[in-house]
Amino acid sequence: MATVSAGRNAARKARYLMECQRTYYREPLTLVSGSGSYVTDDAGRRYLDFFAGIAVLLVGHSHPKVNAAVHDQIDKLTHTSTLYLTEPMLDLAERLVEAAPAGLDKVFFGNSGTEANEVAAALARHFTGAKGFIALDHAYHGRSAWTIGVSGLSAYRNFGAEPQHVAFAPNAYCYRCPLQLTYPSCGIACAKAIEGVIEAQPAGDVAAFYAETIQGVGGIITPPPEYYAIVKEILDRHGILFIADEVLCGAGRTGKFFALEHYRARNGGPVVPDIITLGKSLNGGYSPLSALLVKTSIVDTIARGSGSFAHAQTYSHNPLAAAAALATMHYVHNKRLVERAALLGAELQKSLKTLLTQGAGAHIVGDVRGIGMLAAVELVADRETKKPFPRAMKVVETLIKECLAHGLVVWPNVGHANGHDGDLVMIAPPFTITLEEIDELTESLRGALAATAAAVLGQALLAQKT
Repeated sequence: MATVSAGRNAARKARYLMECQRTYYREPLTLVSGSGSYVTDDAGRRYLDFFAGIAVLLVGHSHPKVNAAVHDQIDKLTHTSTLYLTEPMLDLAERLVEAAPAGLDKVFFGNSGTEANEVAAALARHFTGAKGFIALDHAYHGRSAWTIGVSGLSAYRNFGAEPQHVAFAPNAYCYRCPLQLTYPSCGIACAKAIEGVIEAQPAGDVAAFYAETIQGVGGIITPPPEYYAIVKEILDRHGILFIADEVLCGAGRTGKFFALEHYRARNGGPVVPDIITLGKSLNGGYSPLSALLVKTSIVDTIARGSGSFAHAQTYSHNPLAAAAALATMHYVHNKRLVERAALLGAELQKSLKTLLTQGAGAHIVGDVRGIGMLAAVELVADRETKKPFPRAMKVVETLIKECLAHGLVVWPNVGHANGHDGDLVMIAPPFTITLEEIDELTESLRGALAATAAAVLGQALLAQKT
């Protein structure tokens, strides 16, 4: 098939696709191939991809080992349903339980992170008998009617009527503390505030607390080390379950298989949630797949109770998805890619922090944050006051356009559209990146920031004249 021009593809999108299926850039980018850390568009231009399909492509594009496993499975069995067993799915469940914290030893497979989070809510309600939930400001848990109800981002709360019984607590956004405090003298007040939110609900009404271990769409908001120990103690006192949403930050992206492993309880042991949800990079992006890990005590109690919990999905035991996930996990294990994500992730974070001090655009960089292969660069109009840019200036849009001109694909996040102040670009590359590609990223981003700062200055001068 002949290459279709970018202009024609933009016209076809406008003609055939719903407007809600938005794309980045004024002229949508049409990708035709990918290999490793790079993608190529329909004009033959090549870009370094540090977006990785929304943090999905754990081992990069078109990895030969995973491709081979999928091809092999296609020749054997492509689909069953949850009504039958397949060895790939059972093997995958076993691998996940082996990787999980002790006690999380039952697995449910679904098609998306949204679905995993919905099932987590249903389990929590069945187990506790309560209806309510606590979630965090700026949270993102999916795109169904239920999960937008526990998401704290205005841009995603747009499906009309939302579920009842959801209360929100302040998140651990240290750069822009919602409580106007400063870490560490704050005493982690944001975590302690959750108790007050619980006590403001009807007695016994809260089934679970939802939290992305590291908030993704909300801006790679990374809680301080003490945060989850305090939260878990509060939840335990009130008999409330802890649902850790690791759809984006899990599967090794932070340098630990589960991001919650970075957080320790006061006794030095791990902070263990009652339910963990996974998705995105679980099978390297080869087909839709999500997983939920839950304590046996929870599912056994439901099974013994008067109300049974039955749930299934037509595609949720898909053997192709499982084969891709097994091959991805096998490669990650053999090549020690989680450890690599920790080591190269530290280099990535260090390199990105040079943007605060080096280059003509350094003055519009307010914060660089994250863990491992997950990072955010937040932009500000004034670094001292942390004043954000006016929405009308479209600074993030300018920056990602300049990144593209510098051969780089990153993840934009417009704060005003998402209900918070900070405008950001976010970084979530494959674990297979090299030090040379980190240098390429940083130099390209530095050049794009300089061009963006010049454009911002030009807009300001024009505004003064008019």
